[in-house]
Amino acid sequence: MMHGWGYGMRGFFGGGILMMGLFWIVIIIAVIYFIRNSDQSRDENSPRRVKENPIEIARERYANGEISKEEFQEIKEELRK
Repeated sequence: MMHGWGYGMRGFFGGGILMMGLFWIVIIIAVIYFIRNSDQSRDENSPRRVKENPIEIARERYANGEISKEEFQEIKEELRK
């Protein structure tokens, strides 16, 4: 008597190991994908943030009233040097 070790093992070695390996590869790839894409959803202070043009930043600050016209002109002149 073999107690279930006969024909059932052929299925395991015939394709079960391959399917289990494929399953774990898909899981690992999915985890890597989600980790990489979660970096893009960080806050604005993220080091991966796309850098804006300094003159555009100064223009926005001037438009928001954060800096005066004179300060804006000084920034523009300094950046053009």
